[in-house]
Amino acid sequence: MARPSVKENIVAAALETLHRQGFNATGVQDITDAAGVPKGSFYNHFESKEELGIEVIERYWQRALAGLGMLNDANVPPIVRLKSYFRALDEISRKKKYENGCLIGNMATEMSDQSRPIRERLAIVMAAWTRGIESCVREAQADGSMRRDIDARMIAAFLLNAWEGTVMRSKVDKDRAALEAFETVVFTSLTR
Repeated sequence: MARPSVKENIVAAALETLHRQGFNATGVQDITDAAGVPKGSFYNHFESKEELGIEVIERYWQRALAGLGMLNDANVPPIVRLKSYFRALDEISRKKKYENGCLIGNMATEMSDQSRPIRERLAIVMAAWTRGIESCVREAQADGSMRRDIDARMIAAFLLNAWEGTVMRSKVDKDRAALEAFETVVFTSLTR
């Protein structure tokens, strides 16, 4: 098996470090130390920490896309897929003892007012995430298991927004109470 490239090591180390510490609290030296490479190697691959931040967002999103695929399983009723999807996301958080939260949400909160390129990348990711949820919501509306009087895109955006708040609260409380509230309110008010 080939060894990961220096760039790959930097991106992987940055993903873990930025997720744990945040963008502003993490220096290039922290990242290169975690990657086990000299600091000069960073600048051979990235012009700035901001450029690396965009790469990290993309890498995290590519991982998240694998989980989003469960929303497309036509063998499972769409409302069950939606519930299972958010439970699966919560399970990932639970295994990490509700530490770190969601990198997308963390970066959005921390960097949207500080970096236009990062904010723009986050907007692209969040729009794609919303579309993935929206597709399943449309199916649930079509089979009558979800309310049809609210636009599917609006429901999907609400689900993502509420989910990010759920993750934030879980970081504070270190338990799944926020998920239970999310499930109860969302699936009681939006389902038939």
